[in-house]
Amino acid sequence: MNERRVVVTGIGTVSPLGNDCKSMWEAMKAGKSGIGKVTLIDPEPYPTQIAGEAKDFDPKPFFNNPKDARRADRYTQFAVAASKMALEDSGMDPDKVDKTRVGVMVGSGIGGLGTLEREHSVLQKRGAGKVSPFVIPMMIANIGSGIISMEYGFCGPNMSIVTACATANNSIGEAWRMIKFGDADAFICGGAEATILPMGMSGFSNMRAMSTRNDDPEAASRPFDTGRDGFVMGEGAGVLVIEEYEHAKARGAEIYAELAGYGVSADAYHMSAPHPEGDGAARCMKMAMKHAKMNAEDIDYVNAHGTSTPLGDICETKAIKQALGDHAKDKLMVSSTKSMTGHLLGAAGGVEIAACLMAIKEGVVPPTINLVDQDPECDLDYVANEAREVPITSALSNGFGFGGHNGSLLIRKI
Repeated sequence: MNERRVVVTGIGTVSPLGNDCKSMWEAMKAGKSGIGKVTLIDPEPYPTQIAGEAKDFDPKPFFNNPKDARRADRYTQFAVAASKMALEDSGMDPDKVDKTRVGVMVGSGIGGLGTLEREHSVLQKRGAGKVSPFVIPMMIANIGSGIISMEYGFCGPNMSIVTACATANNSIGEAWRMIKFGDADAFICGGAEATILPMGMSGFSNMRAMSTRNDDPEAASRPFDTGRDGFVMGEGAGVLVIEEYEHAKARGAEIYAELAGYGVSADAYHMSAPHPEGDGAARCMKMAMKHAKMNAEDIDYVNAHGTSTPLGDICETKAIKQALGDHAKDKLMVSSTKSMTGHLLGAAGGVEIAACLMAIKEGVVPPTINLVDQDPECDLDYVANEAREVPITSALSNGFGFGGHNGSLLIRKI
């Protein structure tokens, strides 16, 4: 199993910072925020009226049949778009590979919430006979993976993982495991989410989980800052093409980095709060390093889960220190790109591992913006406010979800 190395050859993203990876990365390096007043719905009824929207997104060019875009929930549209961009970036021709050896694992934390809301309204107002016959396949969280496989005829392992905000990390990690085990040679994998909707906004608002800094949207997501008051919701997708190393070499693919390690664990503590000492998150990072046969001193950068919640940022800081010891305080760089994108929930890990890959490629660590007054309990180097030009050879990306789900991905330069 361990003899099969896995590499990343393609990246595709849709995010509040742009509808492709290049746009997103340029905005990240510049420290720009993608947060603004909500326009997808009327925000006035909600305590939180801001979010990171994927602006001017047109799904039709990404589908083989543009009509199919209308029969897809917005989260699936994001998933298909990011997958097509990742596949094109990888240079893999679907007709020149063994399609039974290419899998798809693109998950969603919540799935087709927009479809469910819309058709429930139809049911209430117009009766059962008027509900769309497409409602079930449009809303289920696995349909994104299913449609992507149909778009390209990929018949390898196909499934969807639902682990809340760890979904994309776990999807990429379990795809890595399948390639290592020999069940596939390549995967399209990641996460997608679209929950800037009445139910999404009201549910998270009523949990008091989201920022209410409505008068200053661009400064609302402020991980590790004393003024943080909750996360800011985002939407989009982050998808990778990963391949077995020799498979990628044989077709002359450009390689971003090696996907060297993956960790997964449970807090087994609370429905929505992290473990107070970060135990599960620490074990997750240690597992990723163990799989990669790397020590703490080998890690240059951590893209933190860093949601801008009062408890979460402190617990993750503790977890990083627990997992990486003295190195965490001495030389490690940490940042939260959620300060710019907001929290993309099930898509977050896909977008954030893309940022890690670009950091390694270009030797630039993206910043944590809005870090004005650093919390004394968050006492690491969070690359505050400005990107840092520095050679990067390895990076960890963390994703932690409601239910105590933890997933960490470790990449290194090849």
